[in-house]
Amino acid sequence: MTVSSDPPELPNIEQLLADLEAEGTLRRIQATRLFAEIEEPRAIKPLLKLLRADCPLVRVSAAYALGRNHNAFVVEALIQQMDDWNGYVRKGVVWALGNCQDQRALPVLMEALRQDIDAVRLWSAGALGTLGSMDAVPVLLEALEDPVAAVRANVCWALGKLGDSRAIEPLIERLDDEDLSVQQDAQQALSQFDREDAKEALSYAML
Repeated sequence: MTVSSDPPELPNIEQLLADLEAEGTLRRIQATRLFAEIEEPRAIKPLLKLLRADCPLVRVSAAYALGRNHNAFVVEALIQQMDDWNGYVRKGVVWALGNCQDQRALPVLMEALRQDIDAVRLWSAGALGTLGSMDAVPVLLEALEDPVAAVRANVCWALGKLGDSRAIEPLIERLDDEDLSVQQDAQQALSQFDREDAKEALSYAML
């Protein structure tokens, strides 16, 4: 069997830029999804327009693409889009805001973790960990009591990534969580701390 050594064909950027403004919804979605993997500053303006499109699939695709292609204006637009009625869109916006790593997103991400739907809370926890602000720690600690196990697990991950010592005791308590995935993420989070209390708790957990 002969394996081709030719490099993969690169997408036609000019055509993709044109497709962002095409009349057909499918073409716009396909182009927008590719810009979630490609950095191209010229795509920002049409993507911002698509972020307010009527179709939720277009809006969520634009949000992911703007998480890859962003500037100061993009962050403001994404923050405003957190009022979108569609939770699927808000989930994409949350991911994009985390990826932009702009501290202006902190208030809306913390509010989403407090009171949005399950999927948005889940991704908000991860975005707060990615954002890297210690101001998020109190809200994340509250979210360790979230009724959804997947959210609690993501909160553990975020707290481990932030590495704030205020999280150690609450994470130790999560080692006895009723959900195995939360226990595992709490263990992984505690392993990020070079502290005797964290190390001791992990030793007992692994017995």
